[in-house]
Amino acid sequence: MAEIKVEKADIITLFTKDYPHFLIPDYQRPYAWTEEECQTLWDDIFTFAIPEGNSENFNPKKDMYFLGPIVTFENDKGEKEVIDGQQRLTTLMLLLRAFYSKIGIQKDPQSVKTAEELAKCLWEMDEDDNFDKNDLKIDSEVASDDDKDEFLNILRTGEVDPKMRSKYANNYRFFISKIDNLKNEYPGYTHLMPRRIMKNCILLPIEAESQETALRIFSTLNDRGLPLSDSDIFKAQLYKYYTDAGKHDKFVERWKNLEELANKIFHPIKGTPMDELFTRYMYFERAKARNKSTTTEALRNFYGKDSFALLKEENTFDNLEKLANFWKCVDSQDDNYFSERVLRRLFVLNYAPNGMWAYFTSVYYMQNADKDGKLDDEKFYNFLNRITAFIWTYAITNPGVNALRTPLFAEMINIVDGKEVTFSEYLFNLENVKTLFNEFKFLNSRPITRSMLAWWAFTDKNQKVIPISEIYEIEHIYPRNRQQNEKGLIDPAELESLGNKALLEKRVNIRASDYRFEDKKKYYVGFEGSRGYREGTNIYELHKFGTDENMKDFTESDIMHRHDDILFAFYEYLKQNRLIVE
Repeated sequence: MAEIKVEKADIITLFTKDYPHFLIPDYQRPYAWTEEECQTLWDDIFTFAIPEGNSENFNPKKDMYFLGPIVTFENDKGEKEVIDGQQRLTTLMLLLRAFYSKIGIQKDPQSVKTAEELAKCLWEMDEDDNFDKNDLKIDSEVASDDDKDEFLNILRTGEVDPKMRSKYANNYRFFISKIDNLKNEYPGYTHLMPRRIMKNCILLPIEAESQETALRIFSTLNDRGLPLSDSDIFKAQLYKYYTDAGKHDKFVERWKNLEELANKIFHPIKGTPMDELFTRYMYFERAKARNKSTTTEALRNFYGKDSFALLKEENTFDNLEKLANFWKCVDSQDDNYFSERVLRRLFVLNYAPNGMWAYFTSVYYMQNADKDGKLDDEKFYNFLNRITAFIWTYAITNPGVNALRTPLFAEMINIVDGKEVTFSEYLFNLENVKTLFNEFKFLNSRPITRSMLAWWAFTDKNQKVIPISEIYEIEHIYPRNRQQNEKGLIDPAELESLGNKALLEKRVNIRASDYRFEDKKKYYVGFEGSRGYREGTNIYELHKFGTDENMKDFTESDIMHRHDDILFAFYEYLKQNRLIVE
């Protein structure tokens, strides 16, 4: 069992016992507390230290205020790396420094004593037992924090330039103003409050034997804000690697740019956008290692093998940037990078029934991109068509994202071996497919329903590329309310047939959803309203319905014929992509 040391400590003990040196490591996030959090901390501590505005109500032997845990581990240099509590610890140091700035200049015995105790929390002592203000009890190496030097300078000098706008500077000014108000409103309390903070505010230092153990404790304890992500840990490893290579400054800039890009293009349900990028790249490395196991390792375990050896390979970070730029072009629908026909396929895949297509496509891109990061248009277009046909069909014949892993992982290895993606071991029996599709209930709640409607929309050669960012909902062409009121359909189940559904922009669907077909048509096309022109839909099929003067209604017969047309076209699509067993 990993050794863990836990012992509650007041602030002065925490900063003076065994001469600790706290380090906020490079992989931590930048300081994030604002004046709002500082106001809450100040109010809580003031109420505790000066109960009901009267210092006599405080019992120094019994009263305690718990500030929370501090999770650390001792690194190779003997520093206590802070895994949890860095925001709290940083703010406390700013508060203590603000008190010292106001008390250290006073000469009365009580103030001198308090100032000495504050100094013990802030600085180490030199050989002559004088406080060395350049030798701080805390340091920060946060790679993505441009303002950390301001923090350290404030602790050394107690001065804040008016031009400083960092959270460190703003919060330090806030505490200075609060202490000034304290001196004016409660004369004589200025030295009492910091002493009670140092001696009666309690922290729970938890010291783990390793970084891994500390992170595990953090994940268990943390219920405030975001825990350290996998990519935070990877950033630390890359930071150290590039620092050793003398490329520290360049790496910091590259990481910030990559993180900003990931935040714009990835929106994962779990983890951070950077975690998502590392995940997509992981599948390429898994394929190169010929790993087709359907059990995928945790991201941190995968990259952590052999002391993070993969992250220390020369081309890994280059590849991450390359992959992120590819997905940026997908997200922005860059027509300088992709042909229109490829952009049409990518739009459809954006409505895939699960996210595995993105990992699969990442492997294809990393293996096949040329030196300029481009793909052969013809081959990529064929690849996208085939994986669309396969993934859509597999979602019905073998439902569940885990089931899809088996064929995709096998094909990922074929990709890195330079082979064409054929799914030759997983071809479909057409009669079986027809039976399953005919029996399938295409309910709105099932992702494949939206997938099929996106695919169908783009079977029309007149359908133009439309923005991925637009929110599309499922439109019932024959409205459900009409069936409830008029009972116009002999078989009410036809309401949920694919033949009665289409993708429609949310902005249009809100207006058109409950109207009869003859009234919907103007919403499909666009019209001049009392508030100006209202644009219609970008879905060509619905727009065509709206402009067809001969189409007066959308009947049960229309629903059935359209449903058959969709399925027949899809079966032909399977044949075209050679996914039917002979």
